Amino acid sequence: MCEKTAHLPLNRTRRALGMTVMAAALATGLGLGSASAQELSPDEWVMVVSVINTTNPYMISNIEGAKALADHLGLPLEVVNSNNSSQEGISNIMAILASGRKPIMFVNTVSSSDAPTIVDAVGRAGGYVTIWWNKPDDYKPWNVGDHFVAFQKHPGVSSGRCGAQAIAGALDGEGEVVLLPGVQDSTTSQTRVAGFRAEIAENFPGITILEERPSNWDPQIAARNAQDLIVKYGDQIDAVWSADDAMQIGAMQAFENAGLLNQVKFASDGLYPKTLEDIQSGRGNNAIVGETFHRGYMASAVGLYTAYLAATGEIVPSELPEDKRESLFDLSCVTPDNIGDYLQYDEPGAPAAFVDRLVESGPWDVAPMPLVGGGVEVLPGS
Repeated sequence: MCEKTAHLPLNRTRRALGMTVMAAALATGLGLGSASAQELSPDEWVMVVSVINTTNPYMISNIEGAKALADHLGLPLEVVNSNNSSQEGISNIMAILASGRKPIMFVNTVSSSDAPTIVDAVGRAGGYVTIWWNKPDDYKPWNVGDHFVAFQKHPGVSSGRCGAQAIAGALDGEGEVVLLPGVQDSTTSQTRVAGFRAEIAENFPGITILEERPSNWDPQIAARNAQDLIVKYGDQIDAVWSADDAMQIGAMQAFENAGLLNQVKFASDGLYPKTLEDIQSGRGNNAIVGETFHRGYMASAVGLYTAYLAATGEIVPSELPEDKRESLFDLSCVTPDNIGDYLQYDEPGAPAAFVDRLVESGPWDVAPMPLVGGGVEVLPGS
């Protein structure tokens, strides 16, 4: 389904501030550089945020970030809900492109193989797109054209390693674990699983991985898979690692329904609001032992703003260094001990405050997710 928001009002004061800041960036050599910068008409251009589903809290946060940036820049916004289907997501994107307005697009791809089709369509429509999380490793923006502005993500291998360290520590290095990856054709899920498995194999020989059950980033699918694993293994399961918090939320509910939540430890990726609540309340005998931190609203705002700068001429993608076109952004390991450092990013108005910092600093140097590297992630052992 394609969800349409009303045209957001043009905020001329904020828009003028954004253009002034970008002009200053030009003068100070921040890499936002072209004398051909232009304002974009909301009658000609549309921002688009495409998400995998609208049940995953991370995807909902993606939409919040896009709305905050569109409001700031005074452009209309369209929301694409892929409903966990590559075919449906691509079809809904094509319907927007057929409207005749040029797209400035952020896409959280369902599968890595979706990226070339979407990027090609955006280019033919005269727009600019940034892909987050999933694309084929050999599909490079600089080999495609300026309309494929950038591919961006947080490192997956380090995310998996963070979760493995937290679980192994909570189990004193001995125990049996089940894994809930995301979509199988997802480089994000693959790298996170690879990181988890490598950390266990290299440093924690007393931890046994019983089984993997891909759960498509969906809490309901994860709950069903967790229930099946409970039937199969019972109280043999000492811990559960999930490739993101949406699946962890579903898994925890299944273990709670089975009366086992207090006996099992959990680690995952995302530190979603529900996870924050569960850590702070100590739910399940302090069941959640580790997380990695990032926010969906930050990813979508950074992705859309990068594409916006290309559309206005403030950046010329082909003139950027490769790490600004295939980018890795900072990721933090979080435990119950340091969680207080991250509460500020879920306060009321946090997406709008992040957008303000983003426009001031540019997409590659905004706290708490500055650019830290580039290129394809190197998998352990390769």
